[in-house]
Parts: sequence; structure tokens; C-alpha cells
Amino acid sequence: MADKIKILHIIKSLGRGGAEMLLPESLKLHDQSKFEFHYIYFLPWKNQMVEAIQQAGGQVTCLSATNNFKILLKAKTIASYVQDNRIQLIHAHLPWAGFVGRWVHRLTNVPLIYTEHNKQERYHFLTKWINRFTFKWQSIVVAVSGDVAESINKNIHPTIPVKLLLNGVNVDFFKRSDDEGQLMRRKHSIPSEAIVVGTVAVFRFQKRLKEWLDVFKEASDRNSDLFGVIVGDGPLRIELEKHLRELNLESRIVMPGLQTEVRPWYSVMNIFMMTSVFEGLPLSLLEAMSMECAVVTTDAGGIKEVIDPGRNGMMEPVEGWKKLTNHIDRLVSDRDTRLKLAIAGRHRIIQSFSMARMVKEMEELYCNSIVLE
Repeated sequence: MADKIKILHIIKSLGRGGAEMLLPESLKLHDQSKFEFHYIYFLPWKNQMVEAIQQAGGQVTCLSATNNFKILLKAKTIASYVQDNRIQLIHAHLPWAGFVGRWVHRLTNVPLIYTEHNKQERYHFLTKWINRFTFKWQSIVVAVSGDVAESINKNIHPTIPVKLLLNGVNVDFFKRSDDEGQLMRRKHSIPSEAIVVGTVAVFRFQKRLKEWLDVFKEASDRNSDLFGVIVGDGPLRIELEKHLRELNLESRIVMPGLQTEVRPWYSVMNIFMMTSVFEGLPLSLLEAMSMECAVVTTDAGGIKEVIDPGRNGMMEPVEGWKKLTNHIDRLVSDRDTRLKLAIAGRHRIIQSFSMARMVKEMEELYCNSIVLE
């Protein structure tokens, strides 16, 4: 029997961000008779995905680093790990893991794939500069959306290949359960017949969750049976909770914090709303559509590559986020449209954004990258 191909993923943290959540979900579908997967991360306090990766068969190591520059100092340690474990390919995610991965590539000559999840325009000027300067120190770049690929080509003009490989979700795993949804409603005192608008997000400025609350407030003032759920946590939590109190929404919105298991929460939601100012290709959007939530969203980043307005979701320009309340009003009052969008949304994910498709393409890329080197 041939030896397994050994892959090392490098990522800054293993918290509940979109890029991090892809790792255990994709690992469940990888052919582990052919591949062996290792994972290195650096922020020990962001470890929510560690157990899921280990349970799925991955080998996880934390090389503790308290800031970005200390991550770069781990290059020699990672290079030793690569040599000791006979790693044949490195896969880095997001800029600072990408930067240290590039140094390891130069130290070991092991092929490096880098996945870019965001547009270059959204990075700090230092991050953009280092990215541009070191971009050729890798084998191939994966862009998670056409919008991200366009940004790379526009800002970096790369001399190495850039491959479009769309994010995906496990459509068999992310499947709606009305029983789980009703159980969560009873647990959190949400009426069984209420219309629930929700989101799952890291509480960062790009998500514009204060604006999310403003949209919900206007819609709920006109619809007494509207309730909300905001799942997640992050640096803006205190600010968000303050704004929720200012809007007197404490009795109408549930904020359960960070949740490792999000499927029951999607099953609570009738409508999934995003007010983001920028995105790559958000995993939470794909999960919500797979879970048959009707989507109302801005057209940030790769979202517009997923949503066909009026067919599988409702969408407004980033600057037109206030108009999202009109779509909420319509979906509250028009059950048939709400259900039509929910069903069409899941069909869209099954057809074009399944995890099985993503994993198959990634495994082909892994094999081709090793051969090319």
C-alpha cells in the first residue's frame, strides 16, 4: 500500500471564523486512506475547532505566539516539524499564516498552497505590502470567490497561478431540523409561531452588526411577532450589547454567545440576514442557505456570486443596507415567498457550493501541486 500524502495546514487560530470552520468540515470528507492531515495554529485562546479536527482524524499542534511578528519567528520550528513529519505539502490560510508558510517553503522547498479568503483592499497597509512582496514565494494561490481572485490580480499582478475554488458546505450535515428548532425556541422563550431573523458572525466591524440591529429594530416595530438571534462573539460584543439595550431589544433578541454547534440555531431561523460591508465568500451564508433559511443580505464580496436576487435570496448594495428592512417586511407577511427562497437557496448550495465538490477539487490540486514541484 502506498504511503499517505502528508499535508500540513497552517492557520493563525482555530476559533470559530469562517476559514477555521472549513478545516474540520472538509477533513470529514477527505480521503484519509490517501491523505494524512496535520494542523499548526498560534493563538492558544482561540481553539474551539481543535477538538472537532482531532475527532475527524487530524493531528493538531499549537505553537503559541502572542502577536503577528512572533508568528513569523516560528518559521524554523515549523520547518523542523515539516522535516520530522515528512510533510509533502503545506497549505496556509490567511495572511500571517501565509507569510510564515512562505518562509517555511523557502527553508524546506516543500510546495506551498495559500488560500486567500479576503480582498486585498481590506487589509492593513503593512499586511498588503508584505503580501505583495512575498506573494511569489509559494506554489499556487487559491481564491475562495471570483471577487477575491479579481482583487489579487488587480493589486498584486501575480506571476504564480491563481485558482478559483469556491467555498463549500456539507449539505448532508447542514440540513434543517424543525424539531431541533422548536426545542431551542422553547429553551429561549421564542414563540413557536414567531418569525425569527438571525445571523451567525464574529463580532467585527466588517459585519456591521449595529446596523443589523437598526434594520431589525425598524422591522420589529412594524411586526410584533418578529424575534431575532445573533450567534457569535468577538471584540465588539460589549458595544453591540450596549446598542441592543439602547434600542430596547433585550426581550426580542437572543444572543447565546459563541456556539460550537450552530445547526440548531439555523433551524430556529426563518430568515438569515447579513449587513456586511465586505466579505470573501462567507461560510455562514452558505450554511444558512443549506439549512433552508431565506436570505436577506448586502452584496458584499463573493455574496453576489451566490445570490440571484428574487430567486434564491434578497439582496441590496452594501451602501443600501437600510433597505433590507423592506425585504424583512415582505418575508414576514408573505410566507410563500419566504419558503420559495428557502428551498431555492438550498438547491443553489447543493448544485454549486457543496463541500464534496470543494474537497474533490482540493485533493486534485494537492496531487497536482506535488507532481508539479
